[in-house]
Amino acid sequence: MAINPDLAKERRNASFNVEDLTNFIYHGPERARRRRYIQNIALQEPFLKNCKPWAFRNREEEYEISLEKQLHVFKRQKELNITDDVDKFYYNEASAPSENAPFGLHFAMFLPTIEKHGTEEQRKKFVQLAKDLRIIGTYVQTELGHGTFIRGLETTATFDPNTQEFVLNTPTLSATKFWPGNLGKTVNYCILMAQLYTQGKCHGVHMFLCPLRDLDTHQSLPGVELGDIGPKFGFGSNDNGYLRLNNFRIPRDHMLMRYSKVLEDGTYLKPTNSKLSYGSMVMIRAGIVSAVSRSLAQACVIAVRYSAVRRQTEVSPGGPEAQILDYQTQQHKLFPLLATAYAYYFAGQAVQASFLKISKEIEAGNLQQMPVLHALSAGLKAFSSWGASAGIEVCRMSCGGHGYSLASGLPKIYTNITPACTYEGENSVMMLQTAKYLLKCSMKVQKGEKLPELVSYLSTDLSAKSCMAADVSLKCLVMAYEHRSARLTSAAAAAVQRYMSDGQSPEKAFNMAATQMTWAAKAHCHQYVVKVFVNTVVEAKIDDRTRAALTTLCKLYAVNGIMENLGEFLQDQFFNNDQVNILTRKLMTLLADVRPDAVALVDAFDYHDRILDSCIGRYDGNVYYALYEYAKSSPLNEKDVLDSFHKYIKPLREGQTSSPVPARL
Repeated sequence: MAINPDLAKERRNASFNVEDLTNFIYHGPERARRRRYIQNIALQEPFLKNCKPWAFRNREEEYEISLEKQLHVFKRQKELNITDDVDKFYYNEASAPSENAPFGLHFAMFLPTIEKHGTEEQRKKFVQLAKDLRIIGTYVQTELGHGTFIRGLETTATFDPNTQEFVLNTPTLSATKFWPGNLGKTVNYCILMAQLYTQGKCHGVHMFLCPLRDLDTHQSLPGVELGDIGPKFGFGSNDNGYLRLNNFRIPRDHMLMRYSKVLEDGTYLKPTNSKLSYGSMVMIRAGIVSAVSRSLAQACVIAVRYSAVRRQTEVSPGGPEAQILDYQTQQHKLFPLLATAYAYYFAGQAVQASFLKISKEIEAGNLQQMPVLHALSAGLKAFSSWGASAGIEVCRMSCGGHGYSLASGLPKIYTNITPACTYEGENSVMMLQTAKYLLKCSMKVQKGEKLPELVSYLSTDLSAKSCMAADVSLKCLVMAYEHRSARLTSAAAAAVQRYMSDGQSPEKAFNMAATQMTWAAKAHCHQYVVKVFVNTVVEAKIDDRTRAALTTLCKLYAVNGIMENLGEFLQDQFFNNDQVNILTRKLMTLLADVRPDAVALVDAFDYHDRILDSCIGRYDGNVYYALYEYAKSSPLNEKDVLDSFHKYIKPLREGQTSSPVPARL
């Protein structure tokens, strides 16, 4: 179909070349082309093209279609020799966009955990089986009574030296494993987190390879009770499950023993360093930052394109209806979120790069950088998932009534990503983990000790005032965020120390100052994201026009963040009144500056219409045609008169009618 004229005009008037920005986002023209090539293969698959639309599936259909899709994708990737992890991701994204897969945790956690924490013998025994899907697993940690507090888990694994087995039990109702993805009906194995008991002592939570179902019949094994937990807010394709174990025995070599070991006589050998287990958590949380950035980006693509096409209300009496993207209130809703999507994307890339670098150091025995990266990844996971979840909902509401329909694609994106606020660590707890690290750093600052580079700004002079001037330089924006974070950290640490001076224990004192500590942790994450965005636009090897567009977005992200948290920047008079006025005017100017490039900036993410799965976010802008066709395809329209009319409405009408009523009034 022809491109909507409003969208065509937006693209003609952009100040930069969209392809240049796309190439920068995906690390060069070769990788950008490769991404399109891989995704196009998936998009042309007849089986995938003919699957029943997501919006019209019931729960069982969601699960079965997703399962069939993933097996098809697994088979096709092997046939096409797609082995690179990035290529696999792009193929999967095009095959099942914003749909959680029944084998998702098998590849994301079960297999990597065996590779990371298994001995060489265990890897030889289980890894290839898992890669070939001869065993299918998940990661089972959360219980009815305990989630993020891992040390509180109640499931037990007691070593029996007489049989060389671990006896697994969920001894209480609250010990029931609850929520693990793919557990209910799909997997036949799991990585089980359980309290290790041997020689009469508890040695804390450890990982065990636990078979769950017969590999031939798929029947649950004796001593194993498991099933699906039922419908949820989203994730209909995922059989989140429950698990109870009753004296279920597994061999000794089913405990993952790369770092911790139980010998044949029951002797426990602890790991050389407890921080060795941080690696997997950091990797997953860093991946979540990137995942939520993509979801927010897709929501922005839909909302911005729709806002360019949708016209509403005369600006001048008798004049044409305006594009709603021309209204400043709509710009203020959407453009900071567009900037946020870019900011989170760059932050996710940065923290993943740090993880890969530090992982090599860990393998070499150097664990010095792990605590700072663990604290950052925990905080960023919370900061970005909170921001993306709230932002996607703003995008939905900015699309008016059509945003409420599944046809918009926005509910699908939202319900797929908002669980990130609670899985892999509930966000408030994640922020408190970051806060505890910041508290330690603050104590070091007081002692004059040197801090790691990532947090060295915490030793900044808190009496300094802002350098903000009319140009609103990137340097002054970074300084503002560093000052805010350093001040909030110092104030929170002082509160903890004050409570301790009053006689409270360190633990009680921290809890009494926990809200302040959370403010500090959020500020720390915010400054990191701003700093990464600034470094990205300054150091990027891109043409001047693309750099200018990205710099405008970067300033918008930072200035909007200041205005949304203005009290924290004003509390110690870091900004004066004139500087606040400068920032207020700059925010409005930046909205106007982004306006001509808004459609080009969302186009640069290069999401195919099939990935967006949205009637109102189409590249061609023919949203009303798409909405009409969507409405006609509703299963309720297969019959003009439903059976329910004859069952319920007609008898009611006949029972209330004493005299004939004409068929048409």
